[in-house]
Amino acid sequence: MKKKIAIMGAGSWGTAIAITLNGKGHEVVVWDRFSEHVKSINETRENAFSLPGIKIDDRIIFTDDIGKCLVNAEIVILAVASQGVRSTLEMIKPEIMKNKIIVNVSKGIEIGTLKRMSEVVKEFFPSNPFVALSGPSHAEEVSRGMPTTLVAASEELELAELIQDLFITDRLRVYTNTDVCGVEVGASLKNVIALGAGISDGLGYGDNAKAALMTRGIVEIARLGEAMKADINTFTGLTGIGDLIVTCTSMHSRNRRCGILIGEGMKMDDAVKKIGMVVEGIYTIKSAFELAKKYSVEMPIVDELYRVLYENHDVEKSVNNLMTRSKRHEMEMTMRIK
Repeated sequence: MKKKIAIMGAGSWGTAIAITLNGKGHEVVVWDRFSEHVKSINETRENAFSLPGIKIDDRIIFTDDIGKCLVNAEIVILAVASQGVRSTLEMIKPEIMKNKIIVNVSKGIEIGTLKRMSEVVKEFFPSNPFVALSGPSHAEEVSRGMPTTLVAASEELELAELIQDLFITDRLRVYTNTDVCGVEVGASLKNVIALGAGISDGLGYGDNAKAALMTRGIVEIARLGEAMKADINTFTGLTGIGDLIVTCTSMHSRNRRCGILIGEGMKMDDAVKKIGMVVEGIYTIKSAFELAKKYSVEMPIVDELYRVLYENHDVEKSVNNLMTRSKRHEMEMTMRIK
C-alpha cells in the first residue's frame, strides 16, 4: 500500500533511502535544514555533495519547509547525524501525532546523556511506534541498487515486520530483530573500531593487525552491549560483525578514511575537515569511553583510541599498550574491571 514518508535529512543515506522508497511507489518528501543544499538538488536532481552521479527521480520532493515535509506523513525517518537528532526532534515535535511511526537510521550515542537514539526519541515521543533500521549499508551502493541487507529492530515484532515490508526489494533484504539496544550499540560502536582500523592502515600495518582489531573490537562492543542488557547474539549478526566488517574495510567508510588520515599524522580536526562530512566515530568514542566507565566494562581499544584522539596520546605507544597487556584467555567475553 502506498504511504507518504517524510525523511529528515538529505545527506547520502537520507537520499539513498528516498530513492529506494520512491522506487517502491511511495510518496517521499525529504527535508533538510540547508536551503542551498535543497535548492541544488531540486535544480540538478542530483545530490552532488553526497552522492555524485546518482540521478534522483522528479517525484521525490526536497524541501526546507519542515511542515510541508511532515504534513500527512505516516512514517517519519530520522536520517540526520546522531548528535543532531535531539535538535531535529525539537523542531518536529509540534508536527508529530501519536500514530506516526518513527524510524531512526542514524548510528551513534548522544554525548553527555549517553543515550541511544531510541532513548532520545522516547523523550519526545514516548507513545509513538519506534523502529531502528540499521546494518552494513553504504549509501553509495544502496542508491545504485547493489545487493544490501538491513535489520529492522523494534520491541514490537509486528512493527519491525511492517518496516521490513516497507523497505524490502529484490536488492534490499531486510531482517527483523526485537533487540533494539543490541542493534543500536553495535551500529554505533562499530564506527569507533573503524576509526582504529583506519589508523592502523594509515600507520602502514597489515591485514593481521586489522583482523585482530576487528575481532577484539567486536568483543569489546559485545561486552558493553551485554552490560547494557542487550542480547549478546545480536553482535554476531548484521548490525554487529556485519556492520563492523563493511565499515572497517571499505573506502566508502568516512570513519575508516578519517582514521587513515590520522594514522598518517594528520590532526583529528584537520582529518574531519578533509573528509567533509560527519564522522560519527569521532563523537561516539566520547560516549563509548564514558559508557565503559559507567558500566565498569573493560574496553582497552576504546580507551586507547580515546587517548589518541582526545588526549594527544602517541599512536605507537597506544599500539604498544594494547600489544603488551597482561595475558588473557580469548573467551573472557564479559570480564569486568575490578
